[in-house]
Amino acid sequence: MSSDKAYMIPTSIKEVKTLGWDYIDVILFTGDAFIDHPSFGTAVIARWLQKFGYRVAVVPQPNWRDDLRDFRKLGAPRLYFGVNAGAMDSMVNHYTAAKRLRSDDAYTPEGRAGQRPDYAVTVYTKILKQLWPEVPVVIGGIEASLRRVTHYDYWQDALKPSILIDSGADWLCYGMGERPMIELTKAIEAGRNINDIRKIPQLGFYMDGKCRLKDAVILNSYERCCKDKVAFAENFHVIETYANMMHPPVLVEPVGNGYVQINPTFPPASQSEMDSFWDLPFTKLPHPRYKGKHIPAFEMIKFSVNTHRGCFGGCNFCTIAAHQGKFIQERSEESILKEIKGLNDLPGFAGNISDVGAPTANMYGMHGKDPELCGKCRRKSCLFPSPCKNMDRSHARLLKLYEQIAAVKGIRHAYIGSGIRYDLFLDEKGFVDETSYPYLKELILEHTSGRLKVAPEHTEDSVLKLMAKPSFKLFERLRIEFDNIVRSSGRKCELVPYFISAHPGCGMREMRNLASNPALRGLYMDQVQDFTPTPMTTSSVMFYTGLDPKGLQKVFVERDLKKKKEQKSFFFRRGK
Repeated sequence: MSSDKAYMIPTSIKEVKTLGWDYIDVILFTGDAFIDHPSFGTAVIARWLQKFGYRVAVVPQPNWRDDLRDFRKLGAPRLYFGVNAGAMDSMVNHYTAAKRLRSDDAYTPEGRAGQRPDYAVTVYTKILKQLWPEVPVVIGGIEASLRRVTHYDYWQDALKPSILIDSGADWLCYGMGERPMIELTKAIEAGRNINDIRKIPQLGFYMDGKCRLKDAVILNSYERCCKDKVAFAENFHVIETYANMMHPPVLVEPVGNGYVQINPTFPPASQSEMDSFWDLPFTKLPHPRYKGKHIPAFEMIKFSVNTHRGCFGGCNFCTIAAHQGKFIQERSEESILKEIKGLNDLPGFAGNISDVGAPTANMYGMHGKDPELCGKCRRKSCLFPSPCKNMDRSHARLLKLYEQIAAVKGIRHAYIGSGIRYDLFLDEKGFVDETSYPYLKELILEHTSGRLKVAPEHTEDSVLKLMAKPSFKLFERLRIEFDNIVRSSGRKCELVPYFISAHPGCGMREMRNLASNPALRGLYMDQVQDFTPTPMTTSSVMFYTGLDPKGLQKVFVERDLKKKKEQKSFFFRRGK
């Protein structure tokens, strides 16, 4: 089988037979509709394994309520089942911050809700283990990744053990999965000794007995964490510290009569490796099975281009670094431009790129000036409480990329829809280097479709500190520079700030101060989000324990749903 054959990944037995296959190596189950686009992890892993000659099929949004025919229809794979909940944690996908059931699902045709179960990874895995007990199950994606150790579950208001325990999966692949998944696949196919497989980076697994690894970091047990919130907070601080290191150790968390082992990550992917992840025969379209039905998540990203992975911002409420890593892993300009040129071949493309970005768009190409210092660093954030002196914040490479994109035939506009960090080009004194002003001007005038969205998140320094965000004074400086550029250009453009209500440390007084802050007068102001504690964030640990895990200081937490709602609604009463 040709490794670059651009056939559509099969999702049914009919499609498998059309390909002439008499076996399938790997079957992937996912909670999302199947979209063959690099923005969706299922497609990336399927195409990556395909590149190495493996036959991969996908079962999207299987029906878990009936006779389980969706779990039987393709039979058993030669190597293993892979399971993910989709591009979001299934509980975040299903419920609002007020714990109300959402009425739609952006990752489902026509936005229909209810096409995946709560705790989808666990439900799918248990069914597969029931039907095919001898076949290994590998779990991954955002839900498995962020639930790999003991974590706080907001929807049950309780600590839950590693998802390995609840699901019964054989292996857990966390983070960005291309390299660990191909290593695991090759190892299973070769029938390698299980002790060798257990050494593969970025894998987690459960073992009976006591860990005998000499260099492993032993965490507090799940049982102790359930009895002692301080122990849980201590665990998280250790986990987070090592997760942001270039060369972390093995982590071991005792649970029951055994332990969960979490192997360290692979080193950050090189530029050539990143290019290879995108140089796969994606059709960039939903599977034909959907017959042109509207899938909101696809419509949002179908004409977007991802430039890099990772984020070194270190916001306490964010899960990006826990999944993608702190260190920036970027594609080459050549790889990005090749993808952009290919957009012209997609149906409906009119020359407008909806987003050229990543978790933080303007971190492209940014690294430490001295890589050796980065290799020793234990900082969670390269920007908070103050920017690291070793960080190169030049936007020169990004400006060059924008210039190259503008020169591509058929491209009218390349918008930046992803978030930006204005503390990368501004401090309270002004612009940080000679590339800062040109970048902001270029961003406003050429890459913003009428609104520049930024995320100061709050106005009060006491709350911002607990968020690990810079002082609001920096936003005030941004508004001055923004207004000057817009005024001098004669363009119409709005500055739209995003805020979070009810974050740990935030009470009604802080929201009152936010709503009345004079620096926000005249701005479009309906962008506020009620804080949702998601697994594996510092903020969720604060919410559950009432403690800052870094120093174990007490933190005010608003847990009452009515008062949380009041915080958010107060925001809209400003000026009354």
